[in-house]
Amino acid sequence: MNMSKADFTTEWLKEAHITEQVMNALTDDSLKTAMTEQHRTLGQLAWHLVMSIQYMTMLGLQFEGPSREQNIPDSAAEITDSYRRIRHALLDAVQSQWSEEDLRATREFDGEPWTNAAFLHFTLVHQAHHRGQMTVLMRQAGLRIPELYGPTYDSWIDKGMDPLV
Repeated sequence: MNMSKADFTTEWLKEAHITEQVMNALTDDSLKTAMTEQHRTLGQLAWHLVMSIQYMTMLGLQFEGPSREQNIPDSAAEITDSYRRIRHALLDAVQSQWSEEDLRATREFDGEPWTNAAFLHFTLVHQAHHRGQMTVLMRQAGLRIPELYGPTYDSWIDKGMDPLV
């Protein structure tokens, strides 16, 4: 994975903004929504996105985030605020604490060598993965899905158009 700090910054700003749009659409009641009792709730997925950023501190980055012992908030606004703070903190840490050379530094993960740039890339796609899960649960909870990468079913209807199938 060849990624520069500028590449990461561009992609992180875009993807974190999209994640924030999803978070902003959550309600306190929707946080309890799950496919089954054995699956994560919408609130657990949202909090997982907050906490997963915190794992970047294991690579030597230093920034503030919620304690691992903190309970999952039952307030959508609190989860969103926590996400907003930690997503900015990660970007600030990458920009101020890592050089381009640091991005090429390698460490072992799951028996394979990973560069710091690969970990940053994983953080980007990890967000997209869980956002997809969240939008399914949001629809199930009766929430309107924000336009993330293009129109949604609802926005097509709002425009007086037949949604594409």
